[in-house]
Amino acid sequence: MTDTLLTAQVWPVLSIALPLGLALLAVCLPRAARLLLVPAMLGMLVLAAGMAVHVWRGGPMRVQIGGWDAPLGIALVVEGLSGAFVLTAAIVMAAVMWQARSDFPVQRGKETRAAFAFWPLTWFLWAALTAVFLSGDLFNLYVGLELLTLGAIALVAIDGKPPTVAAAIRYALFALPGSLLYLLGTALLYAAHGTLDIALLGERIGEPDAATLAAGALMTAGLAAKTALFPFHAWLPPAHAGAPAPASAMLSALVPKASFYIVLRLWFDVMPQAAGAWMPQLLGAMGAMAIVYGSVLAVRQDRLKLLIAYSTVAQIGYLFLLFPLAGGGGPAQPWYAGAWTGGVFHALSHASAKAAMFLCAGLFVQAIGHDRISGLQGIARTMPMTTFAFALAAVSLMGLPPSGGFISKYLMLTAAFAGGQIVWAVFMLLGGLLAAMYLFRPLTLAFAKGGIESSDLQVVKRGRQVVPVLLAATAILLGIASALPYDFLQIGRPVAADEGLG
Repeated sequence: MTDTLLTAQVWPVLSIALPLGLALLAVCLPRAARLLLVPAMLGMLVLAAGMAVHVWRGGPMRVQIGGWDAPLGIALVVEGLSGAFVLTAAIVMAAVMWQARSDFPVQRGKETRAAFAFWPLTWFLWAALTAVFLSGDLFNLYVGLELLTLGAIALVAIDGKPPTVAAAIRYALFALPGSLLYLLGTALLYAAHGTLDIALLGERIGEPDAATLAAGALMTAGLAAKTALFPFHAWLPPAHAGAPAPASAMLSALVPKASFYIVLRLWFDVMPQAAGAWMPQLLGAMGAMAIVYGSVLAVRQDRLKLLIAYSTVAQIGYLFLLFPLAGGGGPAQPWYAGAWTGGVFHALSHASAKAAMFLCAGLFVQAIGHDRISGLQGIARTMPMTTFAFALAAVSLMGLPPSGGFISKYLMLTAAFAGGQIVWAVFMLLGGLLAAMYLFRPLTLAFAKGGIESSDLQVVKRGRQVVPVLLAATAILLGIASALPYDFLQIGRPVAADEGLG
């Protein structure tokens, strides 16, 4: 084993330990943590990029913590799927934290409670996200997911106002049963198979028994609640719309992706044979209803942040369409892998676009003092960069070329038409039309004549408007340079992505 490989083996551990240490430092020495903010963010970006390069050059990497092999040891796994999510999370988190420096300043004796709590919670969230994306067994996925949920709930209620506290409580009421269902499912799997290591479970689970099927159903139901998949979505709009813009950006862009990522691992790596025909169709139906319901509710909103939040409900629905498109009891088909890749592409492009959109909303609120859509009239004249960023993000969410959202929908539509599953294609096309309806409304107002005078707007520094532009451009770049991320996602791709579920 070379020195380079030895160094690479430490990267996954550092990518979890570093943000945890910074979270503790931000509690004990907040000003010192603030001074280390930029180097720490750069360090996390370097770690995420380094792991991606290592996987690109040398293939999947599995790190056994302490040298203990499964089923006793804890494994961290880096391959195309996990590496892409870790790198996306690093980009989004670094951008949001950079933007949040002005929203949550840390000064001796002057910081508010929200400013004091935001930084440790954000580092805590970053550590939990990385732990979820790298964990190689189902119990450590549970631990990472619970840490993530705790941090997310606290960020929702960070300003202490009654509406946001109520939204956080509603979030908790959905998240707690979801956690219990997931934990019960892991207990059933352990009792039936004697391990929770994903690789070992994938080898041991053949023809599923009743306990395995029950475990899969329980865990999927719990994860659906945490992902806010229809009809378990009721907690998401008030939580994401009520939180401060930087918190909303992280919560909407990344937190639901963690539980969706676990659903992918569960069905494609652990128990693809257990899916049968019913599970993919059920998840697809829930995803289709999420697209329609979330889009219709987004069209009806008069507040920008609520519109974006309901858009997240709709966009989550697309993620679950990959399950019926990637099989369901039939023979292997060549388009299954495209459907799997398209769903993952959508998760990655949505993360950048939605983070950009919430940051834009925060800047609009800073300028006009509220987030009512009617107040955006003529705002493009005063804030062209922010309006441009919002429009770029909208391009990806609508699935227009050349964005990452377009590539994801192209792959999934190709799979739908190739497999004769026209109904899912109809829902995707309908979702695109509805997205155009609710996103063109604020954009049309932004470019309209009249509206609030520039002298009546709060000044927003141009430097603060650069970050959402870069995030939105990332979602576009994901489509323009799609060959590279497409090939990267194939590294360590599960066999079930080729052969189909069931």
